[in-house]
Amino acid sequence: MGGGEPNDEAQLRKFQKELSAGTVSLALLAVLGASGEPMYGYQIAKTLERSGEGVLSGKQSALYPVLRNLQAAGLLDSFVEPSDAGPPRRYYRITSAGRTALRDWAAAWRATRDSVDAVLEGHSE
Repeated sequence: MGGGEPNDEAQLRKFQKELSAGTVSLALLAVLGASGEPMYGYQIAKTLERSGEGVLSGKQSALYPVLRNLQAAGLLDSFVEPSDAGPPRRYYRITSAGRTALRDWAAAWRATRDSVDAVLEGHSE
């Protein structure tokens, strides 16, 4: 066994999971806030893959519980429309409360990012 490497990997995965919890919500609001029209889950996932490399870490299924939570909080609303290519699709759109949250969360993200970056810049490996 190598000196603690499995534990290091487990700690990194735990950190990444905790870090992604809020960032996925912020990224979803940002995608829907920038979109001029409602989007369904697969469209949102593809947009995140293109513009937010690594936000979902290849786990599209993680998107749907977050969308439901944001909807339950009143930050998104949704509707279902029939689809020519398969089952009906649930479309999501950002609400005015969601736009307010997006603005506030983005400001909090930037402040946190800047603070952490300042600390990390003073840290040498």
